[in-house]
Formats: sequence, structure tokens, C-alpha cells
Amino acid sequence: MSRMFKKILIANRGEIACRVIRTARRMGIKTVAVYSDADARSPHVKMADEAVRLGPAPASESYLKAELIIDACKATGAEAVHPGYGFLSERESFAKALAKEKIAFIGPPPKAIAAMGDKIESKKLAQKAGVNVVPGYLDDIATTAEAVKIAKGIGYPVMMKASAGGGGKGMRLAWSEQDVREGFDSVKREGLSSFGDDRVFIEKFIEQPRHIEIQLLGDQHGNIVYLNERECSIQRRHQKVIEEAPSPFVTPEMRRAMGEQAVALARAVGYYSAGTVELIVNGADKSGKSFYFLEMNTRLQVEHPVTEEITGLDLVEQMIRVAAGEKLGFTQGDVKLDGWAVETRVYAEDPYRGFLPSTGRVVRYWPPKQTEAVIASEAKQSSGAKVGLPRPSGARNDEVRVRVDDGVADGGEVSMFYDPMIAKLVTWAPTREAAIDAQVGALDQFVIDGISDNVDFLSALMQHPRFRSGNITTGFIAEEYPDGFAGAPAEAQLIADVAVIAGMVATITDERAAEIDGQLGPRTHISCDRVVCIAGEEHRVRIKPYKGGTLAVLDGGELIDIIGRWVPGQRLLSAIVDGRRRIVQVRRAGRGWELQTRGRTHPVQVLPPHVAALSKHMIEKVPPDLSRLLLAPMPGLLTRLDVAVGDKVEPGQPVAVMEAMKMENILRAGRAATVKATPAKPGDSLAVDQVIVEFE
Repeated sequence: MSRMFKKILIANRGEIACRVIRTARRMGIKTVAVYSDADARSPHVKMADEAVRLGPAPASESYLKAELIIDACKATGAEAVHPGYGFLSERESFAKALAKEKIAFIGPPPKAIAAMGDKIESKKLAQKAGVNVVPGYLDDIATTAEAVKIAKGIGYPVMMKASAGGGGKGMRLAWSEQDVREGFDSVKREGLSSFGDDRVFIEKFIEQPRHIEIQLLGDQHGNIVYLNERECSIQRRHQKVIEEAPSPFVTPEMRRAMGEQAVALARAVGYYSAGTVELIVNGADKSGKSFYFLEMNTRLQVEHPVTEEITGLDLVEQMIRVAAGEKLGFTQGDVKLDGWAVETRVYAEDPYRGFLPSTGRVVRYWPPKQTEAVIASEAKQSSGAKVGLPRPSGARNDEVRVRVDDGVADGGEVSMFYDPMIAKLVTWAPTREAAIDAQVGALDQFVIDGISDNVDFLSALMQHPRFRSGNITTGFIAEEYPDGFAGAPAEAQLIADVAVIAGMVATITDERAAEIDGQLGPRTHISCDRVVCIAGEEHRVRIKPYKGGTLAVLDGGELIDIIGRWVPGQRLLSAIVDGRRRIVQVRRAGRGWELQTRGRTHPVQVLPPHVAALSKHMIEKVPPDLSRLLLAPMPGLLTRLDVAVGDKVEPGQPVAVMEAMKMENILRAGRAATVKATPAKPGDSLAVDQVIVEFE
């Protein structure tokens, strides 16, 4: 007879630590959080019943030290450890060390981690099990010259991968010999720094690929089921950005074939707990037969919430129950596929500046309002009960659910030491289109101040016609945004509505300023007329606020009724503009404004007519010439400097390498030049825009 744990330790941080704590609390299990110095005041530390300090901020001195985790378990009496994802979650040695101390590991057995965690060995095992694998060279590659020879033999393009890599780290796509020569050593270094393993293998890169994965769940009694698939093709630099379940590409027959293959592979290595088999699928083959084993993640995936939303299962709870020795409470025939779920990853990065990482204080964090969770619970049911896989009775067919998994709060800090993800926004609806529309509405309401974020970019992806059609590949972002991101396209009606809202905001602000007591001179008369400069055009707006709304006239047209009152300082405005609902984030930006809605942040100037006329005669400030400088594009660590004073460089030549958010970034020369000075040295921690190299 299995016995449920009384106390578990979560060997992780951020949103996944908070996610595990919520489920454990609901199950009546006490929790222990661990933290580094950088996370001492983080939400997961406050949420847990107890918290133990591990060490300094770098993960190598805190979250990656297994002995410190085990010491924390002993000190607090934790009976089991949930590793989350990343850090020690896929370390065989960690699971073994816990077992030696008679501490349960809430995850798969060590032998399965070893078999599937090594990307080279796992592909060999998959081949033996009869699973299709991508053509490639599966042995260790020692030198760049050897890598070039192997890549030529396979045929370009090829993908270079760190054997122990994951989460988009330790991967480089090579289209030519030059790409291999430039990228091979970086892959080895990323593998060593992030995973302690510098082995690299090379495989053929499938063009028009879709990334589809199968969620598995098994118990210690030999029962294994697949919980449908997830589509994870929308990626940037091999890092997933959007996930959805089910996939718009997968048919029921294809789902069954992929699921049964994944179960067979898991059974071959004695797998139990939650795990994911990642597949690369040829999107050009509509028969659905061209899918290949990519890797198996022996842990909970970041994107697990979309599976929870369509099955009604709490995967964290299932993992805990399996680790405690319970049998699965359902069979494959009980697994349902209900509705559609979409997840977007909200990152601390600036899409308008090439997605540069952003660190610093989160001054304001207001996620969209969440709806009540409907994840089924087994907390009060026996382990053999058929759990609530279908959506609970009474739920309407037209409902939409919004869920936010996060681990930050007002006043918190996004550190350079860890992954830049702030939150995961998940929406569920009966149909894919409705779930996507729910994402757009929720993203409009996602307010983050103090750091840059990718909310506009996520909203633009949700509105993109190609994404909505389901005709996507892993190259979607590179193909659709080859010149970077400048905001979602805004139709004329949206620009007009933003213009009158900006006029309303500026007029109300001016009226409030005029009411301040003790001002010198006669009382200022506030004119109703404004000139709004937006999207390179000027609009004449006449504004007349009234109780509960505002009347406006745009460019001498018909009367516009704005229902919804804004007050100075209000960050989020929900208004009805002539029957059209608009959710707009309002920020002051110097003497102007920024209005953010539907995937674009609009810089707006609102001026009285006489000021607008005079402003045309103002001399524009010319930006300084920065072509002679190589600047740090983000905060981070300078790991390598490839030039010295007096060296000549050519356009595109690698000059330096920076590491930020656990990713290496190669910085290249923008033009032919001679190095005049190198103010920064390898090992320096650099601030954004700090000078690395000065050219003559």
C-alpha cells in the first residue's frame, strides 16, 4: 500500500517552483523551497512552508549543487524532491544520490534518465526499438575539422547539437562549412557551461519541419499512456515561444501512431512518471507518416499546461502520486481531448531591438485576470478511481479560460543569471480560433513595467494570418520577420481609434494640471482641440469629456462616442469606441505618450494646435555616430575577445562573444576597420551599451 508524502522539496525556482507548490498545497503536502541569494525575496520562497538558502546567485554555486539540495532535504525532513525542469531535473547522478539517501525523486528512474538524457545514445536506442530517427552522425565529434568532414558527408543543412543539451541551448544550424567552423566550438562551450558535457553530434536538418511532441505518463506498475500531442513549431533560436494542444496538423490516425511509438520507446527503458517524446515532422508530407524521433525529455515540460487544459489532468499531481507508488487512475481509453489550448511564453526581452535580453527591477506586474482552474484533482479520491478527465459537467461550450503560470511579482527582479521567462499565458476555448482570440485579449491586459517584454510580439504572432491558418514550421519566425520585429500591422480603423484615445488622455491630463491650486497668472483655458501625431501622420482631434465617457471628432468627421473614463496615472484603459472594444495600455514617454494595443506600441505626440505649428520649426537632434564602437547589446558576461589593438577586421567578422541568460551571442564587426582600443576584457560583466571595442 503506497503512502503519500507529507513534505516535498522543490529543487527549482521561478514559475515552475510556484506551480509545484500550488498543487502540493492543494494535496495537503507541505513544501520546502530552495533559493540562491538572487532569489531570496522571490514568490516561490514566500509561497512555500519552509525555505533553505543554497548559495550565491550563479546556478553552478546554488541550484546545480546536488549536495546542497540533499542537505536541505535532511535539514527539513523532506521525503521527496520535485526537480521541475532544467537545473538537475535530467541528471542521473542526482536521482541516484537521492535514492542513496532514501529520498524519493519525483520523476523517472535513473536508468531511464541515463538512456534518454543522452541525445546520442537515445537515438541509438530509438533505432533499436524500430523508431524512425533523422539521418546523422551519432558518435562523439572531437574537432572542428572532423565536424566539417561529417557535415559534408550528411549534406547541408545540418544541425549541430550538444549531446546533453535542451531548452534550445547548445544548438546551431549550419548551412555551409563556414557556419560549422564558426559554430562548432560555441556548441561545445554551451554544452559544457550549461550541462557539464561538451560532446556534440550532427544530424540532417529537415526543411519545412514541424516540432510536435507526445506527452507520456507512466506508473511504477508498468502502466504507460500518452496524453495527446503538443505543437511547438513556433520557435526563435530553437527556443519555443508558442505551444498548443492539439496540433492543427495531426490527424487521429497520426496521433495514435506517434503515441503508440512513444509508449513503446518508454516501455523499452522502463520509464515511469511524466515524460515527453519530441518528434520532428515533415510538414510537406500530408500523409502524416514522416515523423522522426528527436529526443526524449525525462522531466516535466515547460509547456505542460496546454496538455492539462485539454485533458483535465494535473500532471504535477500525477507525478507526485506515481513517485509515491500509486497506480494511474485511468487507462488510455479514458484520455480525452477536449477543446483547444494555446500557451505563449512571456520573456524579458525587447523584440523591437532584436530580442535583446532585459534585466532589472519589475516595477509593475499585472497579469490578465485568470478564470477558475478546472484541472481535475485526485486529492480526495482513491488511487484506482477514474479521475475527471473530461471537462467538469456544467461548463459551457462557449466559455474561455485564462491561466497564468508565473513566478514574479511587483518589485521583483529579473536576473542575468537565469532564464528570461517571466510567465506562461495559457488560454483554453472550444476551438483553436477562439483560444487564439482569447490570447490576443489577454495579452492586451498584460502589464509589465521596469523591463522590456515580448508581449507585443506574442500578440502579433497570434494575429498573423499564417499562424491562424495552422500552416507553420519551425522556421516561421525567421521567415515572417526576416528584418526583425516592428510591431503588428495596424489597420486604419485601429490607428484612428488610438488617435482619439490619445487625444482624450492628453486633454484629461491637461485639465487635471490646470486644476492645481496656487498657480501664478490667470486660470488657463483648456482648448478642446488637439493635434495627434501617430504613425507618421497628423490628425486633428476635438475632445469633450463627459461623465462616464468622452465625445470626439476626428479630422472633421462624425461624432465619436468613447465609453469609458480615463484618469491621470491609469495604466490600463478599457473603452468602447463607437461600439468597438479597445483595451489600451497608456504610458507617459517624455513629453509624449505610448499607447500599446493589439501587438504594437504606438509612440504618440499630442499637442495644442499652436504648439504643433511651431514644433515643425524645431531642429531635430541628430543621433551620435556609433559606427566606430562595438557596444554590448545586452547586460551579460564577456567570455571572449577575438581582436587586439591594431588588428584589422572585415564586415561580419566575429569580434567578441557575450553570454547572457545562459546563451552565447557572437558579436560581429559592422564594417571594415582597425581596432583602436579594447576597453572591455574577457570575464567583465557588462552593462547594456557598454563599449567593448573602439575602432579607428
